[in-house]
Amino acid sequence: MSDKDISSTLIENRQFPPAKEFTASARLKPADLKALHKHAADDYEGFWAEQARTQLHWKKPFSQILDSSRAPHYQWFNDGEMNVSYNCIDRHLDKHADKTAIIFEGEKGDVRQISYQELHDEVCQFANSLKASGIKKGDRVVIYMPMTPEAVIAMQACARIGAIHSVVFGGFSAESLRDRINDAGAVMLITADGGHRGGKIVELKAASDKAMNAGCPSIQHVLVLKRTGHDISMQDGRDIWWHDLVNDQATQCEPEWVNAEHPLFLLYTSGSTGKPKGIQHSSAGYLLNAVLTNLWVFDLQDEDTFWCTADVGWITGHTYVAYGPLAACSTIVIYEGAPTVPDYGRFWKICEDHKVSVFYTAPTAIRALMKMGDDFPNKYDLSSLRLLGTVGEPINPEAWMWYHKVIGKERCPIVDTWWQTETGAHMISPIPGAISTKPGSCTIPLPGIIADVVNDDGESITEANKGGYLVIKKPFPSMLRTVWGDDQRYIDTYFSKFGGKYYLAGDSARKDDDGYFWIMGRIDDVINVSGHRLGTMEVESALVAHPRVAEAAVVSRPHEVKGEAIVAFVICNGERPVGAEAVAMVKELREWVGEQIGAIARPDDIRFAEGLPKTRSGKIMRRLLRTIAHGEEITQDISTLENEGVVLQLQGKA
Repeated sequence: MSDKDISSTLIENRQFPPAKEFTASARLKPADLKALHKHAADDYEGFWAEQARTQLHWKKPFSQILDSSRAPHYQWFNDGEMNVSYNCIDRHLDKHADKTAIIFEGEKGDVRQISYQELHDEVCQFANSLKASGIKKGDRVVIYMPMTPEAVIAMQACARIGAIHSVVFGGFSAESLRDRINDAGAVMLITADGGHRGGKIVELKAASDKAMNAGCPSIQHVLVLKRTGHDISMQDGRDIWWHDLVNDQATQCEPEWVNAEHPLFLLYTSGSTGKPKGIQHSSAGYLLNAVLTNLWVFDLQDEDTFWCTADVGWITGHTYVAYGPLAACSTIVIYEGAPTVPDYGRFWKICEDHKVSVFYTAPTAIRALMKMGDDFPNKYDLSSLRLLGTVGEPINPEAWMWYHKVIGKERCPIVDTWWQTETGAHMISPIPGAISTKPGSCTIPLPGIIADVVNDDGESITEANKGGYLVIKKPFPSMLRTVWGDDQRYIDTYFSKFGGKYYLAGDSARKDDDGYFWIMGRIDDVINVSGHRLGTMEVESALVAHPRVAEAAVVSRPHEVKGEAIVAFVICNGERPVGAEAVAMVKELREWVGEQIGAIARPDDIRFAEGLPKTRSGKIMRRLLRTIAHGEEITQDISTLENEGVVLQLQGKA
């Protein structure tokens, strides 16, 4: 982006104002949102101080709001003391001890409900178990577990005693687990014998043993949850069964009152190359944005049942499963398995069975389920749903409309949320009772978030629909504090581009005539074709708008004339086209993209497969696609893929 701004070619003019019925009972109405924006604009620090005093319980109240003395290592409320677990559980017990905190459903259909009192007791028991094992404030604990309530209990127990947890997604390989353990210097690993996923057992303990054997010298104990009950090896003196350690522990554990800036967790960004990058989040600042966005964006009400489908191995599972909804005293759903077991209706059956009212998932999941047609969701009663959300990447307008019509029955607002592991919580999103939505746009920044689109010189781009760098111009409470053990990497990655003035998101974006933000993809996913800089997301959206296309991913490869050529990986509805049908389909899609965007955006190479290479969380491994497009040897770890066979198809070998 050094010499030209990104060209925007995607035109989307549909608007959906909030329904009057929704706005009437919403937490934030248009006037409320306007007042919050004004307060933040008039008195930025005062705005955040008021939110912190209102939304969080403080053992020792803070007097200092924002400390910029070591910028960009900003600190918030740093003379106050609090405890995250107390804020998520204990403060609700006087009035809501019997309220359901967690509804859990296993892949095999087992269901368990846990009240706030029961959650408190189990968290305290496990916290006492950690202390009995020698874990103390500041120690790092790695959690490598299936998506069960015990994963949340382990996270909350660490927070309760001031230990710093690092959750590693259960789909990651033993090598990835080892690297994260060693980077964090973790003294304990919490895992399980296995988990149920896709009709199979995920061998978590076996992977843990492999990581230990490869060298994790800091680990003193491995705690093992018995989930599947299949045979595993247990090493004397190191491995301890969860139930053996917990059974005799007391159900009371006094919280460790920590400084507001005490690290709550480390989360290693997915797909990182080289040394793992541990994003470090604080306690109070992180929890503040977590609870606010659950209340504002999801409009959580006392009677809601909220299901965020993310695994706790990702930031979404931290903020919108393990912490934010509980701090807001909500009822959450946790599902262990795959959305395709026993069929593609599993998500919708869970929504019906547990009367889910707020549903939050990824565009990749929406597109995969959309590909299967309307029959699966139409089998189920989805009338309990009142709000839908998307997370993880920009959602293309066609998928947005399917979500709106087929799942939401044209009555549920959709909150398309933009944020990152590094920001900790939503930054740009509709407020459902106050903002008109547009398919594919995350709309406008939340109150207190000063986001902008700037050019290469850091100047605001005022021309509508001209792409540039997405930045946040002022520090906010939930922003990452550093990269664990590497302050310089933190500065270089997020603040060096514009001389430390702005937080650089790494995404390209544009603002339309109404000031709405549209994410155009990662900066490094921009394709330069004959001097025209195109966002990959817009080409993908054009492809998916074709009635035969279910999903698409676009990358580039070098081209001796144009600089870069567009390579599209396409999944069609129905059978994968081969032979003459594939040749005809390529011609049709190239013409289609030319009509939708322009000749400059026609893909040079279109490859068909039965699926895209995705991690078990639904993220497309774009670095892997670039490797395939370049014809290079694959050296990346592909053990986290749901289906490794699609790689051969995309390489033209199957």
